[in-house]
Amino acid sequence: MKRIIALDFGTKRTGIAVTDPMQIIASGLDTVLTKDLVPFLKSYLNSEPVSTIVLGEPKQMDNTPSESEAAIKALILTLEAEFTGIEIARQDERFTSKMAVQAMVAGGMKKKKRQEKGRIDQISATLILQAYLNRIS
Repeated sequence: MKRIIALDFGTKRTGIAVTDPMQIIASGLDTVLTKDLVPFLKSYLNSEPVSTIVLGEPKQMDNTPSESEAAIKALILTLEAEFTGIEIARQDERFTSKMAVQAMVAGGMKKKKRQEKGRIDQISATLILQAYLNRIS
């Protein structure tokens, strides 16, 4: 089977998570500067088969799209053009950043490490991916 990648898109950084080849376990992969995202994905996709790229779908509490949705839609167009044959999927990402911080606290991570924003982005991407896996299974 091919892997599934999830992205927690941000205007500065994007957290990335990936499944194992059997699409059972979601794990953090990396956090990259958003401007370097497409080259990073090209490199990764040259070494690993991927079937789907899941992007977080940020929504307000009233279900309206958040202000970052326009940038995500532009990214989707870029991904569709660059990576033909790979499905682009969306997954609600409400509360993933808050849940990421809670997971770090529960895991006993020191406050200094919890303040590293890239770590939160990567964990958020993992939570998005796990929610997607739960939804499709």
